Amino acid sequence: MNLTIVLEGLQQDLQNLAELGDERSAQVAHRLGDALGSNLRLKLLDLFSQAAVELSSKLPSGHIEVRLAGQEPELVFVDEPGEAGAAGEELSARISLRLPESLKAAVERSAAHEGVSANAWLLRAIARATESRPVQVSGKRLSGYAQS
Repeated sequence: MNLTIVLEGLQQDLQNLAELGDERSAQVAHRLGDALGSNLRLKLLDLFSQAAVELSSKLPSGHIEVRLAGQEPELVFVDEPGEAGAAGEELSARISLRLPESLKAAVERSAAHEGVSANAWLLRAIARATESRPVQVSGKRLSGYAQS
């Protein structure tokens, strides 16, 4: 995508509108156009990032990334081949899981935030939860590992 063309077009539109006024208006519009250029570029990059997250949440696998080539953003599909488990296992087992709609929505939001599919997010969460970690209880103290 070429943001430069879009931004230059907006600056030209602002200039054209300013020409309806006096010379001072034209100068102010020129300065505003220059000042807004970088701010608009950042806002557009934010918009592309939000679009990438939303698109990624709709994909069955893989995700969309926003990459910069110079100053121009590029939406790139990144395939997560097989979404293999932690040990590189082939995903062949299936399970049906019924969730409350609110929990499903929370999983989808978390997955989108991390830029992965809901399936990949759930796979990681289950793998982390089932890892065996030593927990030692001594008196009223509990020691082990904290997970975030």
